[in-house]
Amino acid sequence: MLESLHVKNLALIDEAEVEFKKGLNILTGETGAGKSIIIGSVNLALGAKADKDHIRTGAEYALIELVFSLNEEQKKRIEELDFPIEDDILILQRKLMQGRSICRVNGESVSMGQLRQLSGVLLDMCGQHEHQQLLGKEKPAQLLDAFAGKKLAELKDNLKKSYREYRQLQKELSENALDEQTRKREMDLLSFEVNEIEEAALIPEEEEELEKSYRKMSSGRQLQETAGLVYGITGYEEDGSAGELIGMAVRELKNVIMLDEEAGILADQLLEIDNLLNDFNRSMADYQESLTFDEEEYARIRDRLDLINHLKGKYGQTVEAVLQELEEKKKRLMQLSDYEEYYRQLSGKLAEEKEKLLQYCKAVSGIRKAEAEELSKKLAEAMRDLNFLNVDFAVTVISDEEYLSEQGYDRTEFLISTNPGEAKKPLSQVASGGELSRIMLAFKSVFADTEETPTLVFDEIDAGISGKTAWKVSEKLGQLSREHQIICITHLPQIAAMEDVHFLIEKQIEGERTVTRIRELKEEESALELARLLGGGEVTEAVMTNAREMKQMALKSKN
Repeated sequence: MLESLHVKNLALIDEAEVEFKKGLNILTGETGAGKSIIIGSVNLALGAKADKDHIRTGAEYALIELVFSLNEEQKKRIEELDFPIEDDILILQRKLMQGRSICRVNGESVSMGQLRQLSGVLLDMCGQHEHQQLLGKEKPAQLLDAFAGKKLAELKDNLKKSYREYRQLQKELSENALDEQTRKREMDLLSFEVNEIEEAALIPEEEEELEKSYRKMSSGRQLQETAGLVYGITGYEEDGSAGELIGMAVRELKNVIMLDEEAGILADQLLEIDNLLNDFNRSMADYQESLTFDEEEYARIRDRLDLINHLKGKYGQTVEAVLQELEEKKKRLMQLSDYEEYYRQLSGKLAEEKEKLLQYCKAVSGIRKAEAEELSKKLAEAMRDLNFLNVDFAVTVISDEEYLSEQGYDRTEFLISTNPGEAKKPLSQVASGGELSRIMLAFKSVFADTEETPTLVFDEIDAGISGKTAWKVSEKLGQLSREHQIICITHLPQIAAMEDVHFLIEKQIEGERTVTRIRELKEEESALELARLLGGGEVTEAVMTNAREMKQMALKSKN
């Protein structure tokens, strides 16, 4: 159950702490006091969308913290979701900042998606939006299947698998409905592609070895080319080579040695350079001869790699993928070679799978129809408890083989008549907002025994009701609160009177700022709040007497 809520810097709330109790927790307050902020904060903590307007003006961040005590079923499901649990307690914390938020579960950071996964395990939020969901096309089927529970679970899994196999066979059959010309054209292309891959004689490990050899030979070739170039530049055979030019310079200096003694010194130095260059050039020739490069082998490896890359570009990212594609193409070619037999077998498989699927649909439909009768009785009884005096309610299941899906071939609908002599019509055509809220409460009461979430939050449950109907709703909430923690915002004194614990939400001016406060009311304070809900602008003694009597009636009803 939800043990406590701590809110800081959220909208009109500067800081508030609420400790919820077992049973029926009632929240009341003047219109605009901030009741929606309290429920909204719970939603935010469980992953609802937030924006910068949620942060209180002037604050850097908003903080919401929920503390839950867990039952055994909750612990099991939360452990399956891989969340940490300490001492049967779960603490959710969400910090809202400009443009981002930080979420934590028992101190560990989690994503928004992970946080939302927890919401259905921890509590069930029932607001006006969910009332409207009753009118959706898919909701009746979802609720009926939830009511059937484990009776349907395994069958539905088998049905879903069968349907997917059936759809796959349908797709394959549709894709293979070929005329003779198309079949021949595909066979010609497949034959070419199979031959192209087979002629390459690919080996899975070959590419890596070829790459190594290619890199090595590419390096050897570069060294050989560089050595040859340097040998030519430093030699004596090519025009403009270093050896030729230095030799020319030596000869020119020798012609002037007799004219200047210093020229002779320079000539000796240049002759020494010429000897060194000559030694270097011979060493370069020896180095060049030591390098080996097989041009033919290099070309063979390069061409082989080009072929492999070409096939990978057409048929797969790796050699293994190309070989797998080859097997698929050979299989397809064989199918097309004996096309009539292949198509006949495929059609037979489809017919067999459809028959299997229809058997699952029939079994699922049988359970649904039996459960629909039971659910109809329970819901009608629950609605009569909620002051639908002449209600005629039915959960209808219509089977249609043309309506096949992974859920079966049933269409489920809620039909209702609230007036004697009037035919039942779809819920969407007759139910008002107030009736929808009571019908949803009827569902919650019927599902209470199988409900896995111990905390139910009701917002707008009293929309469009008053008088005796309000008492009936109040009594139903009291019944639900025996096995569940109920948190309910209400404007009606009949519902508030049924409280096990009563909280008042008030808007106050403190300094120059408006703040929302929430506090637990004592017995006499609760009666005073009921009197406010009952009366007009002034709470008279007569109104107070009425409020106390209402609380006594509620206590008697609970007992």
